[in-house]
Amino acid sequence: MVPLLPDLIANNLTVVFCGINPGLKSAWNGHHFSGRSNRFWKVLHQAGFTPHEIKPLNDATILDFGYGLTTAVERATVRADELSKHEFADAIEAFRTKMSIYQPKYIAFLGKPAYIAFSGKKQVLWGGQPEDFCAAKVWVLPNPSGLNRGFTLNDLIIHYRELYGAISNPAIIKDSR
Repeated sequence: MVPLLPDLIANNLTVVFCGINPGLKSAWNGHHFSGRSNRFWKVLHQAGFTPHEIKPLNDATILDFGYGLTTAVERATVRADELSKHEFADAIEAFRTKMSIYQPKYIAFLGKPAYIAFSGKKQVLWGGQPEDFCAAKVWVLPNPSGLNRGFTLNDLIIHYRELYGAISNPAIIKDSR
């Protein structure tokens, strides 16, 4: 049986990054975004969130910067498209409870599927969303998975940098939609 990947979360974080679900390698390793082709840590650093690129083995240090990590669905898969709509539906309440307890200022959904399922919308645009989720501002960012070749490394950095700009200067919210 594949182990569960524990959240890296604490109260009142600036941003909780919410992946769709863990990859198998990350679940087995016990570290977020540990797949060799995953670009999360590189993008996070190059977008300005961290002063250096965090290695997956040191993923818990993300908390030192005021950020956390969770997933919408706990079950690990090779590809996120292996998840069913029922798995997202079954995960909504636990996710809401978690966000209500920890109260991050922002939730950044990494990819559209989880936010679409959790918001009940048929379609969402990239960037800041008009509605809050559990009192947190919501951003939808492209998934940094190596399987997501629709976005270059530079494209990802641009999207993530927009969120970094918004949290660094909340008076200037850029609409990337």
